[in-house]
Amino acid sequence: MLTNTVPVITRELAKSVQGPEGELTILQSVNLSVSAGEAVAIVGASGSGKSTLLGLLAGLDSAGSGEIQLLGENLSGMDEDNRAKLRAGGVGFVFQSFQLIPTLTAMENVLLPLELAGNENAKDTAREALDQVGLSARARHYPRQLSGGEQQRVAIARAFAPSPKVLFADEPTGNLDQSTGAHIIELLLKLRESSGAALVLVTHDSELAHRCDRRLLLDQGRLEEQA
Repeated sequence: MLTNTVPVITRELAKSVQGPEGELTILQSVNLSVSAGEAVAIVGASGSGKSTLLGLLAGLDSAGSGEIQLLGENLSGMDEDNRAKLRAGGVGFVFQSFQLIPTLTAMENVLLPLELAGNENAKDTAREALDQVGLSARARHYPRQLSGGEQQRVAIARAFAPSPKVLFADEPTGNLDQSTGAHIIELLLKLRESSGAALVLVTHDSELAHRCDRRLLLDQGRLEEQA
């Protein structure tokens, strides 16, 4: 099945927005395929549209034209409810700003997507996910009681707990110091390898980019392979 081999495909993807001086082209003629288990880094200057592209690939935004297939489904004809159903359990996210819910403990943050996906062993799965990122002892702590690195580890546990087929990461080391960022890189890539999930990430971190299978440069709206 397509979902097992090529979980992300785009064909002639384009996106424009209206700016103060008229229409601004963000993406044009973007063709991309990401195979199962592959790690792909998208790099480029600030403002080049990397996060916009990631949001489109994940079905968080709609393209102007072109086609996006996520887990074998064409996103073009889907409303937000159906895109959300497609993402549930099959897609994970890691953000630069962690995006943990402040009123929930680490355990509850990891539990949330599992419960929404109807996982029958949600609590055991969440405990195992926290253990994998070395935070079993912090399960009852709230985000404000955790360091930045610990918060990102909770976010990674939350992303991988439902066993997604593809994980999107937007600057996962962007808010961390170099040493903590290095630990997060190791953890992210280790879990990606053990889970078999495809990983598509946006990063300014050259070390992280070079640890991926492929590096793609987004420049002037176009995506190009980097050596």
